[in-house]
Amino acid sequence: MRILILFALLLPSLVLAEAPQKELPKLSICVFDPLGANGSLFNTMKDYRTVAFEWGADLEPRAYTDEKIAVDDFKAGQCDAALVTGARARPFNKFSATIEAIGAVSDEKMLRTLLATISSPKAAKYMREGQYEVAGIMPAGPIYLFTRDKTVDTVEELSGKRIATIDYDKPSIFMVNHIGASMVPSNSANFSGKFNNGSVDIAYAPAVAYKPLELYKGLQDNGGILRFVLAYMDFQILIRADKFPAGFGQKSRVKVASFFDRVNEFVEKETQEIDPKYWIDLSDDVKQQYGGMLRDVRIKLRDQGVYDGKMLKLMRKLRCKTNPAAAECAEKLE
Repeated sequence: MRILILFALLLPSLVLAEAPQKELPKLSICVFDPLGANGSLFNTMKDYRTVAFEWGADLEPRAYTDEKIAVDDFKAGQCDAALVTGARARPFNKFSATIEAIGAVSDEKMLRTLLATISSPKAAKYMREGQYEVAGIMPAGPIYLFTRDKTVDTVEELSGKRIATIDYDKPSIFMVNHIGASMVPSNSANFSGKFNNGSVDIAYAPAVAYKPLELYKGLQDNGGILRFVLAYMDFQILIRADKFPAGFGQKSRVKVASFFDRVNEFVEKETQEIDPKYWIDLSDDVKQQYGGMLRDVRIKLRDQGVYDGKMLKLMRKLRCKTNPAAAECAEKLE
């Protein structure tokens, strides 16, 4: 849970107006925050309420310290909106959840372009599935592979290793099985402890988790962090579209997307705090090996209906715009 507490700091204030003065229908948003009503995530949604009021919705935040319960209550109609991690948003919008697809986002520049693109009015139809609409996506930084043994850096060497795996995230489970590693069911509250005490050999986490979760204790003298982005984590604001004024979701998406650079500055600052000795630079051949493996996983998960094909094509287009010589750009497998 501590990692999500830190992520709350990534969310910028959205206060743009005075507190609501006119009467509007009362709506609610389920807000997952490990610290409940005292947490930064919850306070950010209190600020968001002020902005939402200007768009015609009085959105009262309700604090949840258990993300699963927040999601379940949103599904059951106990709340009209929800703030959850990207992995938990998958059942509500496969298109937006596919942003976290393994190996699909190459760098921050691409992610900025991607979020701006899907926040434009032209992409609005993809941001709604049935009654649910994505009203904003906020980046939370790249995810890296942390290993207790710095000599384990190739795909083949991952085979048989014990990896702390988020047990509700199907893509992560699939990838661990795909490489022949041993899955150790974990969650955001306990994966770092398992890594630090040696119960697992490998864990994956955003760079901003390094200090608050004390992952250097698991790295010690022999560990390292592979300088290769596995995926990008995000937060998503979900709404029941029929409960909100027309155009609310679009206004919200544009506003939330405008804070990308401010959020990214925080991520970069935290990344710089990592002791340089832990970074493991991979050869071009090994990077290509990882890239090919992750692409195979993406395609298989697309074929299984876990990832959205349209989003994968859009991300491949953006990757190839930056690196047209890449093998995937000629093969067009996504």
